[in-house]
Amino acid sequence: MAKQLRSVGIAGLGMYVPERVLTNRDLETLVDTTDDWIVTRTGIRERRIAGEHEATSDLAFPAAREALQRAGVAPDGGDLDLIIVATCTGDMQSFPATASLLQERLGTRRAAAFDVAAVCSGFVYAMEVGAQFIATGAYENVLVVGAETMSRVLDWSDRSTCILFGDGAGAVVLRACPEGEGILGSVLGSDGSGAALLNVPAGGSRRPLTPALIEQKQQYLMMKGREVFRFAVEIMGEAAVQALDKAGLTPGDVDLFIPHQANTRIIDAAAKRLGLAPDKVFVNVDRYGNTSAASIPMALYEAWRDGRIRPGDVVVTVGFGAGLSWGASVIRWGDVTWTP
Repeated sequence: MAKQLRSVGIAGLGMYVPERVLTNRDLETLVDTTDDWIVTRTGIRERRIAGEHEATSDLAFPAAREALQRAGVAPDGGDLDLIIVATCTGDMQSFPATASLLQERLGTRRAAAFDVAAVCSGFVYAMEVGAQFIATGAYENVLVVGAETMSRVLDWSDRSTCILFGDGAGAVVLRACPEGEGILGSVLGSDGSGAALLNVPAGGSRRPLTPALIEQKQQYLMMKGREVFRFAVEIMGEAAVQALDKAGLTPGDVDLFIPHQANTRIIDAAAKRLGLAPDKVFVNVDRYGNTSAASIPMALYEAWRDGRIRPGDVVVTVGFGAGLSWGASVIRWGDVTWTP
């Protein structure tokens, strides 16, 4: 007889962003752009930038610690089973995993730890992976963190990309929850034929960095913006509808839509596809820019903190990014109460 899977929900949340704020006015002094141009095309007004000595694990640590505290999990007490960090800007280029560095910082030695690299879709991927361990009964408490220092892979002379991204981290603790709550349905996908549309060309095994490649700035993020925009507009709404269908729900059941915070025009198009009014869509891209894998957990945290999510609400998260990849998840919110 097949073993019944457990329902999995969020038991605690955390968030952290660096202190430094980089505004559009600041960018006007670096590249040929204007505040009006950036706001009109992206909705972004400012973003956070990691300090000189801050790495991705340094951003992940306070977000993870807060999520664990709010979930009542002591990392050094043996209750934390697994740490998953979704990132494309790990502390080290290849290894060890940033999750392992975070594990040591948290003071836990028993928990397994690994990274997930699905870029802007990474948090949805990581949360779905972590949920499987709990659903089967293998683990009880899983920490999932989305953390990025995107500023480290940007060419600050390229106005088409440097205006878009920021740094930050968001975290959740997953745990078994009552049936009918938690993650009700998820969709993950990838189309590798679009890999060349958004990538960091050099620095991996195919094109190891050389002085010539560094001179060509091949170690920085490169993006074909128009193509990525078209992909995002199509996939955001489609993935959300598929996840809702798996959950046995429709867009009319959605209480709050939390999309990847890349661009307000993409967010507006996805909301229109779902027929959602503006008050059912959460947006914070204006204050943080595109923080890749940190985007959704940061938005989830702020929506929860600000009272936009209440017990019983249906929340839909959806992300898209390099790969090309996408992921969507439908969550019925449990009794996770905000306390200052």
